[in-house]
Amino acid sequence: MKRFTLAIICCALATSALAAPKPCEELKAEIEAKIQARGVTSYTLEIVTNDEVHDQNMVVGSCDGGTKKIIYQKNDR
Repeated sequence: MKRFTLAIICCALATSALAAPKPCEELKAEIEAKIQARGVTSYTLEIVTNDEVHDQNMVVGSCDGGTKKIIYQKNDR
């Protein structure tokens, strides 16, 4: 019974660690790396609050526990 309880506690701790919210700057850096790997040179990534999002199609990420969004805009030359 003690092993079962210990296993449940360990699983709960591991699950909460995996679901930890990602900081916005870290997520933005990951997204930038993916965009640059595809050869896009002229773009803007911006971290905004949920209230500032006007077009959901521009959202490429959510961070800080869902309180902020990262929006992408391709800049035309």
